[in-house]
Amino acid sequence: MRVHFSFLILAVAPTLLHAQGAVIPRPCIVRSCPPGRPCPPCGFSGPVVVKQSSVVRADLTGKVLRYEVTETFVNRGSGVGEADYIFPLPKGAAFQDLKLSINGEMVSGETMNAAQARSIYEQIVRQQRDPALVEWMGYGLLRARIFPIAPGEEKKVIVRFQMVAEREGDALRVDYFQGRRSQEGPFIPAENRREESPLGSFTLIYPASEMLGNAYSPTHSLTTVRQGNRREARVMGNAGEITLLVPVRRSSEPSISVLTHTVRAEDGFALLTLTPPAIASRGVTPRDITLVLDVSGSMSGVKIRQARAAGQQVLATLGPSDRFRLIDFSTDVRSFRERFIRATPENVRDGSRYLESLDASGSTNISGALDAALEGEPTSGRLGLVLFVTDGEATVGERNPDAIASRVARLRKSRRIFSFGVGADLNAALIERLAIEGRGTAHFVRPGESVERAVSLVASRLTNPVVTALQVRSDGVRLLKLHPSEATDIFAGQDYVLLARYSGSGPTTLSFEGQTADGPVRWSSRVAFPTASRKNSFVARLWATQRVGYLSAEKRKNGGSREIDDEIRQLGEKYAIPTEFTSYMVLEPGMQGVLGGRGSGVTMTDNLIVTGVAAAAAAAAPPISARSAQFEAARAASKQRAATNLAAADEADVRRDGGAGATRRVGQRSFTLNGERWVDSRRGDSANVVKVRAFSEAWFKLIDALPELKEVFALGERVLVTGRDVTIESGLDGKEVLSESELRIIKSHW
Repeated sequence: MRVHFSFLILAVAPTLLHAQGAVIPRPCIVRSCPPGRPCPPCGFSGPVVVKQSSVVRADLTGKVLRYEVTETFVNRGSGVGEADYIFPLPKGAAFQDLKLSINGEMVSGETMNAAQARSIYEQIVRQQRDPALVEWMGYGLLRARIFPIAPGEEKKVIVRFQMVAEREGDALRVDYFQGRRSQEGPFIPAENRREESPLGSFTLIYPASEMLGNAYSPTHSLTTVRQGNRREARVMGNAGEITLLVPVRRSSEPSISVLTHTVRAEDGFALLTLTPPAIASRGVTPRDITLVLDVSGSMSGVKIRQARAAGQQVLATLGPSDRFRLIDFSTDVRSFRERFIRATPENVRDGSRYLESLDASGSTNISGALDAALEGEPTSGRLGLVLFVTDGEATVGERNPDAIASRVARLRKSRRIFSFGVGADLNAALIERLAIEGRGTAHFVRPGESVERAVSLVASRLTNPVVTALQVRSDGVRLLKLHPSEATDIFAGQDYVLLARYSGSGPTTLSFEGQTADGPVRWSSRVAFPTASRKNSFVARLWATQRVGYLSAEKRKNGGSREIDDEIRQLGEKYAIPTEFTSYMVLEPGMQGVLGGRGSGVTMTDNLIVTGVAAAAAAAAPPISARSAQFEAARAASKQRAATNLAAADEADVRRDGGAGATRRVGQRSFTLNGERWVDSRRGDSANVVKVRAFSEAWFKLIDALPELKEVFALGERVLVTGRDVTIESGLDGKEVLSESELRIIKSHW
């Protein structure tokens, strides 16, 4: 079920805010325009109607979604305003129950189909000289008159409607377009975000039933709370298009869904999600947890206090069937008890007292500590987990990181290793390698950040294993370049998310095989992999983000190669992912080219100059040590490997907002503001550029011929976007008319 709304306010003022509905000064809709020429801007000067807030709530009952969109507008000008409220309608939706309430009074609205709405959208775009609504051409429209708004007065509009949710495999799918909230301000990483933008919010409400799993979003981070017999999933993040999947489970079966994206003749992209069945296991998978803490001299002060607190958090996650060991190391290696002991209340209290007695002094014997943690054979039927914390590199015992990692690989057996590197004075590649080879995760804690928080977050996720050593198989298509590529453990409350390329198409049986407390398990589902599908473009970027993270780790492990560098560079340029090689394009005038050869009739201007983003960022930033640079690179790669939604992928991005150098993302593309022009980050194979005048007949014809340009041109009046063998520039001048043959040439080179 795809619900689309515009996310903007077209007010009398030239500055636009973005929200679900739009207020249009009334004369701007009814006035006619000179034939063949753009309409002049509206002549109002007094009223300035702007958005105060927009709150969207979707209530899922059965398969029906009941939407309520509440929007508040205010007149901040000095004159009385009279305007129309417009609301783009979900594509293909049937509205038996659509209600429009303005300040508590039910009013009738004019509902138009896509063909009728197209002329309204186009007229507004031409009159306002802003392309924000162009991406909604092809959608229906609800329009209602808002009676005069006095200076300082607020108007509240509530739109209610219902529609049926679509199935996506074993899940109900909810799509919603909230607009490019990143235009409202700089990107805020999830760990620093305290609340959503006051301008807009989206909440999905659905039953707290065992037959429905926790909502998952491949585009956004979610916070889910339970309110009685209902769950509320609140969206966090500023990607424009929201996608949520609500797993639908049978009592003894999981929920399996597949999102795919394919382009041209390339291998496709797939995002596979598995939500384990709701049925309770007869047993509990017992764990053997080993906490290894660095207590060398460099850990003194705040670090050792946080390390002790982190240990207490780990002890708090232990259950009656678990066993634990505590190992601390500096020059020597010590442990609380010699062997694993049961997590009885008495033993946990003794372990807590041991942690509180730890003090920091001495050197760093990493190899000795890891040898102690991995000694002996793992006990059959128990899940071995090692949490390793250090802030330095080896100064005692084996000091060669490669030798340490190789020995760990031999001794690890079935144990999982989760590593935590604190500060830049360590070998980041070793921390990274321990986790990847140990089928765990690597975490990098900057100076001033909390060691306790990093360890406790991981420890809290590692409780109650549902299935271990989980692997996926396909009998119809080939799954390629899987991430994660190794067998995976799923814990209570988690979903299994796998990103892959795929070769082939058609109906396929996906099988998930693993171990549970009750023995081996195999879950399967019949799914279809399409030959061509331009939906779900975010899947390609998510796969590429994780791929870059793994390639970056491989490069640090083995010293890199031309093949790895080339693949990282190509992924960064194609999918707009920041890497050490990522570049963006800047046009310089004065060069000429012709598309399609002599006589084609399409003249190109300008040549493409490539400038490295990484180089520009480095020039602007204060100098840092090579060790710090490696630490930050490993930290970013760790975030990339863990990115299972666009919000997480953006956290690893080096993004800039405001003025020159600001960035915007549209689908898989990233645009950088160069002067007053938005420039595509992709490097084209051709220096050919087609220039068209914004809002001209040629501009609208290009949108019809290449629908993806709707979102691109919505960035602003001046945009440069690159295709396979042609670059299109929208601006203040250029061609105003394109013939059908010229359009065919452009489309064939796109």
